[in-house]
Amino acid sequence: MPKVEFLQTFDVIVIGSGLAGLSLALRLADTQRVALVTKRLIDDSATNAAQGGIAAVLDDTDSIESHVQDTFTAGAGLCDPVATRFVVEHGHAAIDWLIEQGVPFTRGDARSDTSTPGYHLTREGGHSTRRVIHVADATGASVQQTLSRKVRQHPNLTVLERHIVVDLITGTKLGRKTQRAWGAYVLDLDNERVLTLGAPNTVIASGGAGKSYLYTSNPDTATGDGIAMAWRAGCRVANMEFIQFHPTCLHHPEAKSFLITEAMRGEGGILRLPESHGGVRFMLAHDARAELAPRDIVARAIDHEMKRHGLDCVFLDMTHKGESFMRGHFPNIYARCLELGIDIARQPIPVVPAAHYTCGGIVVDLAARTDVPGLYALGEAACTGLHGANRLASNSLLECVVFSAAAAADIRAQKPVKLPSLPRWDESRVTDADEEIVIAHNWDELRRFMWDYVGIVRTNKRLERARHRIRLLEKEIAEFYSNFRVSNDLIELRNLVQTAHLIVACALKRKESRGLHFSRDYPDTLARARNTVLKPKT
Repeated sequence: MPKVEFLQTFDVIVIGSGLAGLSLALRLADTQRVALVTKRLIDDSATNAAQGGIAAVLDDTDSIESHVQDTFTAGAGLCDPVATRFVVEHGHAAIDWLIEQGVPFTRGDARSDTSTPGYHLTREGGHSTRRVIHVADATGASVQQTLSRKVRQHPNLTVLERHIVVDLITGTKLGRKTQRAWGAYVLDLDNERVLTLGAPNTVIASGGAGKSYLYTSNPDTATGDGIAMAWRAGCRVANMEFIQFHPTCLHHPEAKSFLITEAMRGEGGILRLPESHGGVRFMLAHDARAELAPRDIVARAIDHEMKRHGLDCVFLDMTHKGESFMRGHFPNIYARCLELGIDIARQPIPVVPAAHYTCGGIVVDLAARTDVPGLYALGEAACTGLHGANRLASNSLLECVVFSAAAAADIRAQKPVKLPSLPRWDESRVTDADEEIVIAHNWDELRRFMWDYVGIVRTNKRLERARHRIRLLEKEIAEFYSNFRVSNDLIELRNLVQTAHLIVACALKRKESRGLHFSRDYPDTLARARNTVLKPKT
């Protein structure tokens, strides 16, 4: 067995290897010793699965005001004006930085309706113009692979793959009167040992909580880890009720979490009922913008039609665009569907909504600082105020790059801080788990009742049922956590239940329907938009 150093110290610990974590690590690496902690391999992230692209004002026919307004409209009045303008105004610089890193964005050609300095821009739902720069239909994978390659090559970056964070190390846990983050306890999954990683600055970039739900577009790593550990450390969280359901996830028994990009509807895709129900186009009956309506409206419309007609799925029809168009614009989706026996140039695509994006999260300021000194949060784990009650398509990757730049600048400006003595993880009073089936059963139960009770359409009764079951699970998991050695599954389940608790608590506090939160008990939207903010008990 290789030697394991139980205490390792760095200048910065970055938890998560998606775009937020990778871009921050690269921005800091020339002057800081950075540890990048990822619980699987470096490319196992939500970024890697992103298809559509990155929204930014890049064309002379577009404007900052237009992008801001589109974001406000999609966000149902809840977007923070200062944060939104901050992100949009820094959009061009963010794209320039990615191009400098070598991201091969798709160039403009004869098929382009609009292009900017040689790059093709597409349009997605909720956008009033073409402003989404992309790499064909696999933007996230290209960005991920470009940056992760640079991260692996940098001498100041230590990549800890197959390491999952157990919990943050904070001042109060060390017996200090003041709360501050000092690093994290991390389980090395290969050696089954808990390491102590110390640093004056710790950054949560661990993604969202889509695995709280039975059906999700998210990778298996999206278990709400960062949100849960920040809450336990004393950070506020906000707007957790706003879970975005992607309207079009491929419905096929052999396809797991495969998205059909928003850009397909932007390029003329039509949503229809199955042929058994006449193949009728239905979005015009729900919104004047039809298929180009924001995601929450499209997802609710599909959910409504499926329940109304007792359907397993609906269909996205691109057959009128022809084979050359589909191969040219959506080569990866075309190839994957063809592997599954679906020729999307000649057959409509079966789709269903799936939990996709956590719009709320850890409350941060414009430098990505949380309520706990020394602790930052980026990307889907954070609540910056940009997304409001519903994220505008392709704003999330932009947010990752803009806020990673802001966090990097703030970290570089910090005065040196001496690390206190950090104790090793104590396993002296625990044993190996006797029945792992308990964890698997609780995980399955949680995801099923979250889908049934805290889904696209909600009621108070459903939410109360979910809260009751969460409380029972919390007691079981707390007992398990106290008596047995930690494992990957136990850590993830503990975080998922904590995050589900926060989602339900926020949903019960909102006495209206707004954006992604639709309640049959409160169908109207209040005149004033307010954030739902939860504060841990101290």
